[in-house]
Amino acid sequence: MAHKYFEDQLDDEEMLLLFRKHPVVMRKGLIIAALGLLIGPLYVTLISFIRPDSTPTMGRFIVILLAGLLVSLLLFFPSWMSWFFSVYLLTDKRLIQIKQKGFFDRSLVDIGNNQISMVNYQVKGLQETLLGFGTINIQTYVGELVIKDVAHPMKIHKELTALLRENGYLQSGQVYGTEQSSADTEESEEG
Repeated sequence: MAHKYFEDQLDDEEMLLLFRKHPVVMRKGLIIAALGLLIGPLYVTLISFIRPDSTPTMGRFIVILLAGLLVSLLLFFPSWMSWFFSVYLLTDKRLIQIKQKGFFDRSLVDIGNNQISMVNYQVKGLQETLLGFGTINIQTYVGELVIKDVAHPMKIHKELTALLRENGYLQSGQVYGTEQSSADTEESEEG
């Protein structure tokens, strides 16, 4: 029996690859958390203007600052949790997408490896290029699975296709990255 790495793993299944989205997907939560950090200093400033004769002591200021930090962490936690618990798993039998949104919304997509026909990646734009994230497109016989904001898409693409080929699910020459795909398109148009 294989070691169980995740809750939905089958008894005879072996996990080959785990990847997740780039931390950039937490940017909205980070901005909200930064605003939460301002609560403490804004409160002290407001009190100082309302009651100029009773300025807060240093101890009170630190307590208010720590309270703002706690509020900030509480505001950021749902974004972090959604990022951390949303994973993509490749096993020797299937590709699994587990998405966590907030505390009570979890979904799972399960695609058999024998249904995967092609894997592509795309890094588009300055932000994706500089921060090292992009999109992976997985073509299946029943549709397309688009995974946006994947960290290091070229590396994940290479590992994913190598593992699928090793297990006999993809044939050589069947998988293209965006650079190879456009070159192949130009060659077919010329011929």
